[in-house]
Amino acid sequence: MKRSRINDIMRAADDLIRHHGFVLPPFAYWTPEAFKARTDARALVEARCGWDITDYGQGRFDEMGLFLFTLRNGRLADLQRGGGMCYAEKLLISRQDQLSPMHTHVIKAEDIINRGGATLVVELYGSDDKGGFAGDRGGMVRCDGIERRYGPGEKLKLAPGESVTLMPGDWHAFWGEGGDVLIGEVSTVNDDLTDNIFREPIGRFAEVDEDEPPLHLLVSDYDRWL
Repeated sequence: MKRSRINDIMRAADDLIRHHGFVLPPFAYWTPEAFKARTDARALVEARCGWDITDYGQGRFDEMGLFLFTLRNGRLADLQRGGGMCYAEKLLISRQDQLSPMHTHVIKAEDIINRGGATLVVELYGSDDKGGFAGDRGGMVRCDGIERRYGPGEKLKLAPGESVTLMPGDWHAFWGEGGDVLIGEVSTVNDDLTDNIFREPIGRFAEVDEDEPPLHLLVSDYDRWL
């Protein structure tokens, strides 16, 4: 992805988030120079909090892509010992007909919440006995706390205010229907480097063409810039 496109997506996302009554935290607006000058932001970097814009390495962001902002993220060590900061929170934007492709998680359980906009469609499949994708299996999720059985390939349609809880092994893809959707994600500790298992062999992060300076750093920039 061109850096200029990433910068434009950041500006548009901030506008949409504000339109729905949310405001990103102060660190969202640090320039790269301001971020590098901070001596008190190590926890943000280690938790990979911040901007995350991906085309899954496919170069077709409008068709297959996702905007994410990690607001807070706990520590895997706390999760493993069963106490402490065991949670994470994100804001996502799924654009109309923009696919976030089929995947599951090994560790993370997550609530996916339609925070506003159009309809969020979530396509679901179950797992085989080894946790792999099973095109002939369904399962059970909870929608706002109510159990709901799903068949293989069933598509949940979540209106604003509605949510679904996805457990490890619930294979899922999603997109906006009828417009763009602001999504909340509340989950156990999030590790985007190792805990995203895609059905197809695709990348998690975009390759960036530096055609202009970054407006703000992506989480995938941290290792190179900070």
